[in-house]
Amino acid sequence: MNDAATLQQENEQLKALLNDKDSYIQQLEEAIKSFRRKQFGSSSEKVSADQIQLFNEAEAGTDDESADSAVSLTEPVVVKGHTRQKKPRITIPDNYPREEIVHDLCDAEKICPHDGATLNLIGSEDHEQLDVIPARIKVLRHRRLKYACPCCQGYLVTAAKPKQPIEKSIASPGLLAYIAVQKYCDALPLYRQTAMFKRLGIELDRTNLSNWMMKAGSLVQPLINLLQERILATPVVHLDETTVQVLNEPDKAAESKSYMWLMASFVNNQSAIVFQYAPTRSQSIPLAQLDESIQAIMVDGYEGYQKACDTYGIERLGCWAHARRKFVDAQKLQAKGKAGKSDQAIAFIQKLYRIEAAIKDDPPDKRYQLRQQQAKPILDKIDSWLQKSLPNVPPKTALGKALQYLHNQWPRLIRYVENGHYPIDNNPAENAIRPFAIGRKNWLFAQSQAGAKASANLYSLVETAKANGLNPYAYLKQVFEVLPNAETVEAIETLLPWKVNLK
Repeated sequence: MNDAATLQQENEQLKALLNDKDSYIQQLEEAIKSFRRKQFGSSSEKVSADQIQLFNEAEAGTDDESADSAVSLTEPVVVKGHTRQKKPRITIPDNYPREEIVHDLCDAEKICPHDGATLNLIGSEDHEQLDVIPARIKVLRHRRLKYACPCCQGYLVTAAKPKQPIEKSIASPGLLAYIAVQKYCDALPLYRQTAMFKRLGIELDRTNLSNWMMKAGSLVQPLINLLQERILATPVVHLDETTVQVLNEPDKAAESKSYMWLMASFVNNQSAIVFQYAPTRSQSIPLAQLDESIQAIMVDGYEGYQKACDTYGIERLGCWAHARRKFVDAQKLQAKGKAGKSDQAIAFIQKLYRIEAAIKDDPPDKRYQLRQQQAKPILDKIDSWLQKSLPNVPPKTALGKALQYLHNQWPRLIRYVENGHYPIDNNPAENAIRPFAIGRKNWLFAQSQAGAKASANLYSLVETAKANGLNPYAYLKQVFEVLPNAETVEAIETLLPWKVNLK
């Protein structure tokens, strides 16, 4: 009996060792596939419709046997035939100015060759082309007229002029807006802009452009404060963060990471987006940004936000887009022609998003009712499927990590159905922070903390203008014209994107 027990114990140990090796091999294979996909594959999260149709009823595969096995695509799949759609002809808006170029016959050609009669004009054949006029430089000369008394010769008065965004500078509001939009909206570094200005016939030093942007960023601080107050007064605050490199930072190496934190709200078609620079990613930043008045925040899985939630009693919402992304990554590592748990999870999540798409224009109270009726039963099925799947998948594989993330975030992910104001994901904030990440690839770093703070303010105005459907250049130009002369809070409030009347 002792020998039999010993053999059984050794057998179990060998099986456990083999399972560990199999799991390790699977991790290595997934790592190789992941590196290849990142280098050569598409980064899109779109999922093939044919793949998802395999789990059109995702709950059909929740029993133990079918949930643990992959489905082989041995049967032919019917794919809808491709029909090429003819793209519509590009039209030119009617409000664009027109310049007519008339092509006429010479006098000799206006005679009929049959009877010699003079031809009558009966109309024209018109063809419109879209032309572009490159940027042109002009000089604004401010002439302050001076008057003197002809009698006493002792009274002299000079006409006043409006305050400028940067006094005694050659930079007008329009030029500042142009430079800011090219850098913070179009991701053109300042050194490239100096080359572009040189082609237009004017020499502008990059240092001057940098100083102008820093002063412009400081000028708009009162407007940034109003946007931040607006965000903190809304039911849900979106938060996100990304890295930024600042070269001259006290007590830090030049190559070390700093962070740009984003705070945003998207309520009643009055979107507000504010970037804030911070030298760290610690939990002290959300603690300083938030307070007891905040009802809920929408964030990703980073635990640095939890301290603020515990301290101020803030509801923390989980992002379903992040949960889905991990299953999409796991799905891309599956064997070709196979479908499995990743497809099941994605199919479940797509059902939740279809509900959100259908109710997005409904008032909050109706959204709450429909979520309770339609989304909550799906969440219950996902929870049941998750509990059955989690123990059967190696935790260090891509699928295991996706399941573990879903399990850890589950209490936060299901919170959105409890309030019609709550969003299902943090995608609006990620879309707002993406232009900063794209621009960072071009301008690479900020020279100083002051430069990083100025960039944060200008990015805030550009992204807020875009989110409210405004032309960033027109909006910034008006801000730079009006803000230096605004002496009251009410005057500054007229520059909020949902109140401003662009000239």
